[in-house]
Amino acid sequence: MGFLVRLELENFKSYKGHQVIGPLKQFTAIIGPNGAGKSNLMDAISFVLGEKTQHLRVKTVKDLIHGAPIGKPVASRAKVTAVYGEEDGTEVHFSRIIIPPSTEYRIDGKVVSHSQYKEQLEALGILIKAKNFLVFQGAVESIAMKNPKERTQLFEEISHSGELAEEYEKCKAEMLKSQEETTFTFQKKKGVTMEKKEAKAEKEEAEKYKKLQEELAENQLEEQLFLLYHNERQTSELLQDIKNKQKELSGLTNRQQKIEGQLKAKKQGAAKFAREMSLIEKTMREKEVELVKKKPLYIKAKERTLHVVKRLEASKKTHKKAVELHDKHKEEIKALEAELEEVNRCASQYEQELADSQSQDLQLLDSQVLEYHRLKGVVVKQSSALGQKMERLNQEQRTDEEALEQAVMKKEELLNRQAQLKEQRSQHEQRLEKLDAYISTNNQTIVKLRAEHQKLSEEVNQANLRYRELNEALEGVQEKLKDVRVDTQESSSAQRRAEILDNLKRLYPGVYGRLIDLCEPVHKRYLVAITKVLGRNMDAIVVDQHKTGKDCIQYIKDQHAPPCTFLPLDSIEAKPTNEALRELGGSAKPVIDIIHFNPPAIKRALQYACGNALVCDTMEEARKVAYGGSERRKAVSLDGTLFQKSGVISGGASDIKAKAKRWDEKQVDGLKKQRDRCLEELKDITLVRRKEPELQNLQSQITGLETRLKFSKTDKEVTLDQSLTENAREMEVVEGELEAMEPRIANIEASINTRKAEIVKLQSKINKVEDQVFEEFCISIGVPHIRHFEEKQLKGQQEKAQKQLEFSNQESRLKNQLEYELKRDTSANVKKLAASIAADESSIATLQKD
Repeated sequence: MGFLVRLELENFKSYKGHQVIGPLKQFTAIIGPNGAGKSNLMDAISFVLGEKTQHLRVKTVKDLIHGAPIGKPVASRAKVTAVYGEEDGTEVHFSRIIIPPSTEYRIDGKVVSHSQYKEQLEALGILIKAKNFLVFQGAVESIAMKNPKERTQLFEEISHSGELAEEYEKCKAEMLKSQEETTFTFQKKKGVTMEKKEAKAEKEEAEKYKKLQEELAENQLEEQLFLLYHNERQTSELLQDIKNKQKELSGLTNRQQKIEGQLKAKKQGAAKFAREMSLIEKTMREKEVELVKKKPLYIKAKERTLHVVKRLEASKKTHKKAVELHDKHKEEIKALEAELEEVNRCASQYEQELADSQSQDLQLLDSQVLEYHRLKGVVVKQSSALGQKMERLNQEQRTDEEALEQAVMKKEELLNRQAQLKEQRSQHEQRLEKLDAYISTNNQTIVKLRAEHQKLSEEVNQANLRYRELNEALEGVQEKLKDVRVDTQESSSAQRRAEILDNLKRLYPGVYGRLIDLCEPVHKRYLVAITKVLGRNMDAIVVDQHKTGKDCIQYIKDQHAPPCTFLPLDSIEAKPTNEALRELGGSAKPVIDIIHFNPPAIKRALQYACGNALVCDTMEEARKVAYGGSERRKAVSLDGTLFQKSGVISGGASDIKAKAKRWDEKQVDGLKKQRDRCLEELKDITLVRRKEPELQNLQSQITGLETRLKFSKTDKEVTLDQSLTENAREMEVVEGELEAMEPRIANIEASINTRKAEIVKLQSKINKVEDQVFEEFCISIGVPHIRHFEEKQLKGQQEKAQKQLEFSNQESRLKNQLEYELKRDTSANVKKLAASIAADESSIATLQKD
């Protein structure tokens, strides 16, 4: 460990000229009287070790020159040199020269920068900033008196860890800022996501609304066009009928004039005409009887025609699908032919590319080729048994691979056919389901129509009797409504509000209804007082929760309906009824006690609307109750005068009585409902009374349904006996072939895998023989082993064989698939359906003619 050997001072503070302090030992004590220069010696050590000027008891650097403090410097510069001795005896000279207004640093006489000077001292363990090289007077005591925080700061300065404090605080601040930004960004992203979700929902709802509006406009336009078309058609028919009638009238007029002119001349033939007329009338009656007899046949023919028309429509739909299937089948054939042509083209192109590439392969010398064949013969002789076995295994392997490929292709064909059969069976089953449903529906309809036909006469008689009873009851209800003068038509806004309220009750189970509809006074004399207390809350809608109210408001906004007030039972601040108010005496009583309400759950809403209001018989008593006691109360008289706690008095009998009539309207709701029920029942009964001409129609319907039922059962039997049976037979054959194909493929794959392992073992043995025989030949041509050469030379042939095999397999697969598709005769079904359509159209023409 080195130490300070000596100090060389030159004009530094109290040391004039060149002074040498030393030699010093590892432990040296310096003593002397005050003013002898002990402190200046310590300052010299501090100065030469890089201490700042302000810590050396001077103001400027030039004050360190001898005599400068008294204004008489002995020189323009000063110098301090510390000689540091190493353990091996070498010395290092650290010099600091004062050259006002700065200082110069030197190491072993060489000028260096302050940082280099500092690094050299730190290499010796001298830390300028930590001041670990000198202990001044009071320093030990100062360190001992420091608190833990200050001592920690001192240790941090000595260990340089304090230098990282600023960076640590900066990084910590950045970390906290990043965490805040991350939290803010996450919350912002969450909010944006919710807004995006809400915007998306609003957009979808707007698009849905817009689409519905467009559909409504289109439907309205279609309806108007439909009405316009039929009106124009009916108008043209009526005009044509008028023209015909006018023409007929003109002819009849001419005939009348002619007959009137000939009347006198033909009176003699009147008897003859009378007899002829009698015969004509008789003939007419016979024709009418014949018409009555033939009318059921006409109805039956009409029903049969309708059945054939429906069958024709179904056949046309099936024919359309069959044509589409036939077109799709032709497209598949074209695609397979194009794919087959592309495979042939690719195979020819590959052959050409292979011929071009073979001309570029490197060839051996003739002597090397002869040597290669000679050695190859030696290998064949030595491994003849192995080679024969290998050839046999390879031949068997190729045979199995070709068999496996053919089996897989056959399996794919069977699977495709199985899928087609399943689709056909599904179509047949769907048709059977529709036929079963149709037959079942027809049976039920026939039973129902027979029952209606049997009871219709009794229903008509009962309807006539009930019609008279309802008319009498309706007259009585109308008289009662006329007496109370409330049988007026509701305004459109009131109807709109009622419709909105019904929709809210239907959409949101927590909606109870309007407050006026949920309660009623115990007596009519309280109508005006209760109306005054409830005020605008009469029309408020009571709901169970605050959320339900918000949902209802949003619905009202979406429907552009008039605004409504909502009373959520879970959030309104309702004060309980003060029991002391029931004991005030006189006629005063709480308003809530004179109201009947249902359901009980709305009591909180009534407490909110009424509060602790009191009702009195007279206005004087109400004023006395409101303002006569120690505390003010809210009171109302029977005439509607309201005294509020704030001193405000309000009334107005005409306005309040007009609002109170709404309670009367509520009381006659039952009469209105009864009237509506009577009118609705009268409407239904009128329909029943008009069912007398429907008896014959019911019989005709039953006959037609029985005819259609017969045809449907025949169609069902044909589908079950022919189509499904044939499909099941073919499906059984296909499934049997598939079931036999699976073990065959598995056996071939197992045989291939087993033989592959044997081939690998044999090839390894043959390779050892080849390596021994071709060892010198491989060295001469520069290859690691003969297989490297053979693989390089034969790789092209193997790739060619592989490619040719792939092209051959693809061509074989496409040809098989094309052959299968060509065998499928989809046009036969189209022709069959076309013939069926033609037959049905001919049958319809025949029926219409009959």
